[in-house]
Amino acid sequence: MAGLLAGKVTLVTGGASGIGRATALACAREGARLIIADRQEAEGLHTVHLITAQGGEARFVRTDVTQATEVEALITTVVDRYGRLDCAHNNAGISGRGIAGDHRALTAEYPEERWHQVIAINLTGVWLCMKFELQRMLAQGGDAIVNTASAAGLVGLVGNAAYGASKHGVVGLTKTAAVEYAQHGIRVNFVCPGYIHTPMTAPGMQDPDHMARMIASEPVGRMGHPEEVAAAVVWLCSDAASFVTGHAMAVDGGYVAQ
Repeated sequence: MAGLLAGKVTLVTGGASGIGRATALACAREGARLIIADRQEAEGLHTVHLITAQGGEARFVRTDVTQATEVEALITTVVDRYGRLDCAHNNAGISGRGIAGDHRALTAEYPEERWHQVIAINLTGVWLCMKFELQRMLAQGGDAIVNTASAAGLVGLVGNAAYGASKHGVVGLTKTAAVEYAQHGIRVNFVCPGYIHTPMTAPGMQDPDHMARMIASEPVGRMGHPEEVAAAVVWLCSDAASFVTGHAMAVDGGYVAQ
């Protein structure tokens, strides 16, 4: 199977749904061999089925990215199976809402338990994945990592302190690693999605007023699709982006340009 990622071993975390699933499918269409990691086993296996049904190759590994031992075991599984890791899309994350009936909470009222949960998954989880991915890529002489940040990692986000903080953290973490490992042949970039049609945004879409606000915040006048983010991830992973590292690729309909 030819394509931008022909033969490349590619890991996608949070690959059971949304942007992760769309990215996994897009990578497979471009010739990559996929490892799908997620806590949601049934949905992760469904992603594998979708890939194999279109003639691709994929395997699911149940992983909690907040647990160092599980992340290390994931990378070991990838290397044991394929001998290398060429591309990684660190995408696993949660919204930071789901508090007080899914209403927003200002910083002074934000629940401490939810704060720790969001930071653990969205920021510490990305760092743990990078930690073990980078070790492997250093040993083999380079390749590409793409992290999922957010438009909320570039601007303030009223009412969701943990999500905004976690995604700003991903931005800083990615830029730091990009500079640290540039001379080792490892490129580290990040995508910053705006409002995208995914299970994460689905609760807000049930409220017509909230839906209208989301659309109104996008200069293009609509929400994005997971496949549009996936296309950016594929390009950043590919050799076509060989001189691109530390880059924030906004896939946000113009949200942060306002």
